Amino acid sequence: MFQRDILYKLEKWAEKPNRKPLVLRGARQVGKTTLVDEFGKSFDAYLYLNLEDKRAKSFFEDDFSMDELLAEIFLYCRQPRVEGRTLIFIDEIQNSPAAVARLRYFYEEKPEIFVISAGSLLETLIDTHISFPVGRVEYMAVRPCSFCEFLVAMDYNELEKVVKQLSVSKSFHSQTMSLFNSFTLIGGMPEIVAHFAANRDIIGLSGIYDTILTGYKDDVEKYAKNDTMKHVIRYILKEGWSYSAQQITLGGFAESAYKAREMGEAFRTLEKTMLLELVYPSTAALIPAPADLKRAPKLIWNDTGLVNYAANIQKEIFGTKDILDAYRGKIAEQIVAQELLSQETRVSATRSFWVRNKQGSDAEIDFIFQKDSMLIPVEVKSGHNSKLKSLHLFMDECPHNWAVRVWSQPFSVDKVKTQAGKEFNLINLPFYYVGVLEKVLEKVINNQ
Repeated sequence: MFQRDILYKLEKWAEKPNRKPLVLRGARQVGKTTLVDEFGKSFDAYLYLNLEDKRAKSFFEDDFSMDELLAEIFLYCRQPRVEGRTLIFIDEIQNSPAAVARLRYFYEEKPEIFVISAGSLLETLIDTHISFPVGRVEYMAVRPCSFCEFLVAMDYNELEKVVKQLSVSKSFHSQTMSLFNSFTLIGGMPEIVAHFAANRDIIGLSGIYDTILTGYKDDVEKYAKNDTMKHVIRYILKEGWSYSAQQITLGGFAESAYKAREMGEAFRTLEKTMLLELVYPSTAALIPAPADLKRAPKLIWNDTGLVNYAANIQKEIFGTKDILDAYRGKIAEQIVAQELLSQETRVSATRSFWVRNKQGSDAEIDFIFQKDSMLIPVEVKSGHNSKLKSLHLFMDECPHNWAVRVWSQPFSVDKVKTQAGKEFNLINLPFYYVGVLEKVLEKVINNQ
């Protein structure tokens, strides 16, 4: 287990005086159980229950009082009651609606007990077969590792601090970019990162990728509503990886014969599992910027390493000097999308991009990022500033003067003028700073 940033968020949760039972949400294999096991080490008593075990599940099905239930849990975990902090982790909680209902009583009757729950198929069951007690629980999303977490796993702790302090010097830029390219190649699934950090062996990761992808495919049987959806989801999990960071059409997706309704329902089910996101564009250059659901969405998967492996493009990315040159620039967009969400623990967090609302125009911005009351355009491109035509058009429409271009070169800020004459500040952001974009904007804008 290497240090993950979300541990700090768990500590903040534990410190809250009005703390509620916490429901961890996230795709399979993002490390939820390992994370809580590590967090549990800071407690005087840590009790782990897996509700795939019939005996553990039965405690919640029986008509126990809360005191009786706690006594049964301590006995089952072979631990004595202790003074101090007790954490109970209820894993695979989706197997027992009764356990879900009990969370409210932990909150109301036993607020001194720290309770965390999670489940591998939880996402697809929430609001259909399972309903969590409203106002009695809180949620936290667990996502694949960020680049900074990758650095820690690789034992580059000082470099990780330098990245977070926004102080990577030009002499360390090449090394940092090289490490980011390695991160882009293998992705952020915790088991993959841990294995690569220990062995520095790309080929040895194949078995782990296969296991993760097979697990996703096996889950189809459990959350598909009918045979048609089962087949459509399997098709997406087979063919969809090659369409990463591309705008897609639902009807006939990936040259299939499936209709838009069938494909849309399957994609929405996979979105619930947090395996992917259909990112819809906005035509607004200022907030609010609602998504235009009538336009084609961009397909973003949860992890770039899985994309590379499943789409069979690892060789194209391996050894590339500039990831903007690999796979038509789409892998660069995919990893930027992943990093933009890496520090976000809100389950509701989404990404967005921009298209110009003018007939005949094909102007598009890769991502838009909200900073306070501003919508900041984020372009993932190399090249001269004058060639960033879509970004210039966006800046002509927005009320502020800040824009971001993500590239493989060192950090800099340029003064740029659009063809219409508007001056703006272009932040040239190396890939390794995307995960700390909020901090970059804070620093640069405040120092203007």
